[in-house]
Amino acid sequence: MPRRAKLGLQIGAVCVIALLLGLLGWRLAANAEGRNVAAAADDGERPPAPELILPLLGGDGEIDLASYRGQVVVVNFWASWCVPCRNEAPLLEEASQRWGDRGVAFLGVNAQDFLGDARAFVERYQITYPNVHDGPGETLGRFGITGFPETYFVDAEGRIVSRVPAEIDAEALEANIRLALSP
Repeated sequence: MPRRAKLGLQIGAVCVIALLLGLLGWRLAANAEGRNVAAAADDGERPPAPELILPLLGGDGEIDLASYRGQVVVVNFWASWCVPCRNEAPLLEEASQRWGDRGVAFLGVNAQDFLGDARAFVERYQITYPNVHDGPGETLGRFGITGFPETYFVDAEGRIVSRVPAEIDAEALEANIRLALSP
C-alpha cells in the first residue's frame, strides 16, 4: 500500500476514534446529570425536575412537564415489554382517578418502545391519564432512569420530591403522593 494512502487511513482512524470518544464523553455527562437528580431526590433534596417535552402517545400535540406547575405530578416511566410495568398499570390508573380532583396529575412516559406497542398497552390497560412517547429514550439520562418502571414525584413547584426505581405498590404510591403534596 502506498505510504500516502496508509497515512490517510491512519488519520481517518484517529478522527473516528476522537469522534467516538467525544460522543462517549457527551453521553456520560448527560447521564451524570440524571444520576445527580436521582441521587439528590434519594437523599431527600428537592432538585428541579429536568425538562421533559414529548409528543402525546395517543394523538397530536405534545406535553411539557413544566406546564403542570401548581400541581403535584406523578411521572411514571414505562415500556410495553416491561412485565412490572404491566403489573403496576392498573394501580396507577386507579390512583389517577382517585387523586385527579385533588391537584395530583399523572403522566406516563413511554420510552425505548415501538409506538404501536405503546398505544396497544395504553388501550389494553385502559389508561386515561396523558402518556407521551420517547421512542429512543432521550429523556432517560436526564432523570437518571436505571430501568423500567421508575416513578418520580414532582411537587407543585416543579421539584422532584422522591422516586421509586422499581414496580410501585399502593403503599409507596400513596406515601410519595402525600410527600409531594407537603410543603
